Amino acid sequence: MKLSKLAQALSAELRLSGPDPEITGVSSSTAATPTTLVFAEDAAALSDALASPAAAVIVSPKMSDLMSDNVRQASDTRHPPSDKSLLIVPQPRLAFAQAARLLKPAEPATGIHPTAVVDPTATLGERVSVGPHAVIEAGAQIGSGTSIGAGTIIGTKAKIGAHCSIYPRVVLYPGTEIGNNCVLHAGVVLGSDGFGYVRDAKTGEYLQFPQQGRLILEDNVEIGANTTIDRGALEETRIERGVKIDNLVHLGHNVRVGHDVVIAAQTGVSGSSSIGANAIVGGQVGIGDHAHIGEQVILGSGSGVLTSKKVKGPGIVFWGRPARPLRQYLKELAALARLARSSKDEEEH
Repeated sequence: MKLSKLAQALSAELRLSGPDPEITGVSSSTAATPTTLVFAEDAAALSDALASPAAAVIVSPKMSDLMSDNVRQASDTRHPPSDKSLLIVPQPRLAFAQAARLLKPAEPATGIHPTAVVDPTATLGERVSVGPHAVIEAGAQIGSGTSIGAGTIIGTKAKIGAHCSIYPRVVLYPGTEIGNNCVLHAGVVLGSDGFGYVRDAKTGEYLQFPQQGRLILEDNVEIGANTTIDRGALEETRIERGVKIDNLVHLGHNVRVGHDVVIAAQTGVSGSSSIGANAIVGGQVGIGDHAHIGEQVILGSGSGVLTSKKVKGPGIVFWGRPARPLRQYLKELAALARLARSSKDEEEH
């Protein structure tokens, strides 16, 4: 793609230093070539980018002004004048990620592998790829441009939207619904029964509570490898648009995750809990059942939220077990440290 066309797609201000180059991909400054694009968000990164063989650099207006200042100040050698073309945008890292997506070549449709098993009643859109030993059961629907990896099982009446990437050995239980442009990495299991049981007070035995609800993923959701999400018990589990979930995460039945939430690895969310839009959940966080995490809340790594607890406060960082505001948590740690020192001093005297 020509740099000028890429600049237009990114709504970037283009400052060409010469002919309009062809851009084939993105890279770091270290791995740059004369056809790749790099980005710089600070002075050190800018120096590396300008010294690299990259065809162009994505910078913020502030970095662009810094370059202009150095051109005017010949004695300042930190950023010598460069012949690099520039793409000027408010958020260089975001534009870099967008450019990477635009420049990534589309994977060619490979059709249905001879070893795949596709039920005659399943519906497949145009340019669908189905890998070796995949199974698509009765009544399933696969949208156009979606790829199904090797060994994946798409259950009865499951639905997958258009342009999704389903990696090998994914399992979608019957009735699971996936929106458009979703990515499911290897080993993901969606729509399995929730961990819900009723105990017989007389015998002590456990009987499974009905697990007959649905699991719905909206558009642009990405699920990391070996993550599992349960279906609803009587109603639904829902993951709203734009949610990004890391590897090895488990979400229980009836959980609802608001749009554009990020959840890091090894987090567990118990049944009937909810996470508000734009929240950030760190790694190894544990959330009890029927808890509610408010919009834009940040849960630090290793935090614990008790059953039925409500954690609110847009932009507030919570930490610890049980989770409380970071400032309070740090004060408590400092108080414990003082108490420990005091006890040690008493023992020594």
